[in-house]
Amino acid sequence: MKKTIITIAAALFMGGSVLQAQQVKIGKNNIKLTHDTMTPEALWAMGRIGTTAASPDGKKIVYQVGYYSVEENKGHQMLFVMDANGKNVKQLTVSDNSETDPSWIDNNTIAFLSDGQIWKMNAEGTNRKKLTSDKIEIEGYKFSPDRKKVVIIKSLPYYGSIKKNPSDLPKATGRLITDMNYRHWDHYVETIPHPFVANVNGDNIDAGTDILEGEPYESPMAPFGGIEQIDWSRDSKSVAYTCRKKEGVRYAISTDADIYLYDTETHKTKNLCKDDADKTLIAEWAKADSSIDATKSMRGQAIDSEKFQSLNVGYDVNPKFSPDGKYVAWQSMAHNGYESDLNRLCIYDLTKHTKFYATDARNFDTNVDDYCWAPDSKSLYITGVWHATERIWNVSIKGGKVKQITDDGYYDFGSVQMLNGKQLLTTRHSMLHPDDIFVVTPSKNEKKALVEQITDENKNIFDQLASATVEQRWVKTTDGKEELVWVILPPHFDKTKKYPTLLYCEGGPQSPVSQFWSYRWNFSIMAAHGYVIIAPNRRGLPGFGSEWNEEVSRDWTGQCMDDYLSAIDDAVKNLPYVDKDRLGAVGASFGGFSVYYLAGHHNKRFKCFIAHDGAFNLESMYTDTEEAWFSNWEYDDAYWNKDQTAAARKTYENSPHKAVNNWDTPILCIHGEKDYRINANQGMGAFNAARMKGIPAELLLFPDENHWVLKPQNGILWQRTFFEWLDRWLKK
Repeated sequence: MKKTIITIAAALFMGGSVLQAQQVKIGKNNIKLTHDTMTPEALWAMGRIGTTAASPDGKKIVYQVGYYSVEENKGHQMLFVMDANGKNVKQLTVSDNSETDPSWIDNNTIAFLSDGQIWKMNAEGTNRKKLTSDKIEIEGYKFSPDRKKVVIIKSLPYYGSIKKNPSDLPKATGRLITDMNYRHWDHYVETIPHPFVANVNGDNIDAGTDILEGEPYESPMAPFGGIEQIDWSRDSKSVAYTCRKKEGVRYAISTDADIYLYDTETHKTKNLCKDDADKTLIAEWAKADSSIDATKSMRGQAIDSEKFQSLNVGYDVNPKFSPDGKYVAWQSMAHNGYESDLNRLCIYDLTKHTKFYATDARNFDTNVDDYCWAPDSKSLYITGVWHATERIWNVSIKGGKVKQITDDGYYDFGSVQMLNGKQLLTTRHSMLHPDDIFVVTPSKNEKKALVEQITDENKNIFDQLASATVEQRWVKTTDGKEELVWVILPPHFDKTKKYPTLLYCEGGPQSPVSQFWSYRWNFSIMAAHGYVIIAPNRRGLPGFGSEWNEEVSRDWTGQCMDDYLSAIDDAVKNLPYVDKDRLGAVGASFGGFSVYYLAGHHNKRFKCFIAHDGAFNLESMYTDTEEAWFSNWEYDDAYWNKDQTAAARKTYENSPHKAVNNWDTPILCIHGEKDYRINANQGMGAFNAARMKGIPAELLLFPDENHWVLKPQNGILWQRTFFEWLDRWLKK
């Protein structure tokens, strides 16, 4: 047996030769740390819980955990099974091959992916059998309720935007690009995923029938879509799938994704978002959609967006059929081109052929982040953030009554699914602890649900660590409102001392500063290095109503920047342990943009900055990014249009690169060269500008990373560089 599977402990997968560099000692069955504060090495030693699935009878849970080897610079995904109460944990993975995406074929049989194929095994890990031998790697799958069919996801060659090279030039590396959407997120678009319906014949699954045969569209949708974008009808005769049926420029400027229903017997497809609408309205939308100016925001054109709301012209994703088979629900945004629109819960009545919304701004003015049907098909359980914590709610489909079922607390719930008809299976994390698996038992009265933790994946590590502390403040903003600010204090905190303090700038621009856990932007490790962190829920973040959330759009440098400064100024004034002479500002993505902007407008508040994957030159960014709908919505207009809107003029005039003349503070720029959302030239440009001005600056460039940093050794290099820079300027 190889060393990677000797024990469940993540550290044993890390190998012994790297221990001195990691400052970690490993015993046979545990991890021994050399001190009690969080380090990058301790972060990478943690097991990371992934997919969870309950058996049909709710008695067992199979789940996935990822472990990472710093020495080998890669991860290893393993499967475990346990009783629904968390007892009798058994390791299922017994080889060096990663095993992922577990699901249940029946109460005694687990399916999973390994080496790009579907396998099955008994629930105790025995009798393993390979079910597919497909020439193309299988990226995801979902069995039909009757287990006679399975949807499988496979990627096919695609030449819609990149022309196929001549066959007599097999070693040519050039790409002849003919349209937009030639690269997406971190890859060139030379393949697209399609869903196939395959037949299950005993222990064999055939290659399947392509649901989108001959169609040049992707399903699931890049960059993050998976099997959750596809679902089976309860009679196993239909498949609902998510798709944005556009190419090239039309794809790049639109978020108009729809839910389609594919009949496995007739092979006919119906658009649940548009086919049952008024035919005249559909024709009018098709004409308007084809005439949209690719350089202008939808809201900036003579198109009455509200008129077409019944056609679901925004993001519509993640369909799920009700247990009684009468409905299919999905998450739905109203506006085309707006990625951070209110995520509502749309429900389609399959017998009446009508749609309605179980949630919208009237009864749930925040996003539905995940959901599952209740067993009686009369309500759904949803997760959504409110006041910076992710909670679980119940919503009835008749009347739309929404009830919070979990207590308020300093934690976020993650995915949610039914366990046994009476309980929910979910994950939960906080700023101080990564995901573990929980069981939630809803109350029949007005009391909150019973929440029970059934895994403690990293207990041995956390038992050795002194914890940071999280506190909450409400801070008055410059326009007389209040923002919620998280304050994270170091382990062994001494209120009589002065601490260097970091202003954390959130990305998105519209993602919450909830009780999130990150293996890169990790508040526990920042606090462990002796820093106080000020993390404001500035204007533009969900969980405080649509008005607050939308106030950042077309105004990146307005009230949201004032909110940042209100938070740090309040900390300096009212928190005696905050050292006003040792302040730093850090952030990624929109947070990186925020840092670049603050560098030119901070009035000497800060002593250093760190910007990761941030936009620096918005004129360049407008055409650099691969998803043009984002720039169109946020900037409102192309920079070259002479009749551009006032909002667009303000955006470009306030681009961070226009204020470099005011830069006077050391800055660290970090960027991934495979980041095609915010291209690496943005970070290079900021670094070059700082150096040409004579400002102390460093550039950490990752040729093989995208908008994230995913490889173990790169992750540790990121953390070390991050803290070496902060310590240089804030701990003198």
